[in-house]
Amino acid sequence: MHIEPGLLSQAKILAAGVAASGLYAAYAPQLLKAPAQWLRTLLAAAAFTLLMQSWSLPVGPSELHLVGAMPIYLAFGFLPTLFGFGLGLLAQGLLFEPQDLAHLAVNALTLAVPLVALHATLGQRIQRLSVANVLKLDAAYYAGVTAMVGFWLLNGMVATPVAEWAQFAGAYLAVAAVEPFVTLAVLALVTRARRTRVGALCFAARG
Repeated sequence: MHIEPGLLSQAKILAAGVAASGLYAAYAPQLLKAPAQWLRTLLAAAAFTLLMQSWSLPVGPSELHLVGAMPIYLAFGFLPTLFGFGLGLLAQGLLFEPQDLAHLAVNALTLAVPLVALHATLGQRIQRLSVANVLKLDAAYYAGVTAMVGFWLLNGMVATPVAEWAQFAGAYLAVAAVEPFVTLAVLALVTRARRTRVGALCFAARG
C-alpha cells in the first residue's frame, strides 16, 4: 500500500498533506477527550509497526504489507486504530524507511480513508464476529485500500498500466482471505484479556 517516492508531484503531495491534516484534526478532539484511548492508540501503533516490518513484498507499482487492520480495529477500537496507523507510518519513516517520509500523508490517507468509511458503515452494523462477518470487514477494507492505491497511481506523474495495479489488487485477495482467521484467533485472546484490569485498559469493549 506504499506509494513510492517520485511518483507524485509536489503539488499533489502537498494536497495530500492538507487532506490528511484535516482528517486527523477532525477526529483529534474525540481522542483528546478520551484519555483511556491514549494507551490503546500507542498499542495500536506498535502492533501496526511490528506487522508492517515483519513482512512486505513489492507487487506491481506498490508494496504488499501485513497491515493487520481488522485485528487492530476490533481489538483497540476506531480512534486508536486511525491514529495508530498515522503514528505507525511516522515511526516506520523515522526508524526504518526515511524515504517514505516524503509520502507520509499519502500513505496515511491510503489506510485512513477506507477505515473511516468502513467504521461508518459495516463497522457500525456488524455485531456478531463470525468468520463470514469478519471476511466482509476485511474484504471491504482492503477493497478500499486497493482503490486508494489506484487513485494515487491515476494521479501519478508517470502513467501506470492497469495490469500492474490489477496485479497489486490480486495480491491483496490472499491477505483478505487469510486475515479473518487471524482476526478471530487474536480476538479470542483479547476477550480473555479484557476480563483482567490491565486488559480492560488495553483493549476496547467493541471495535
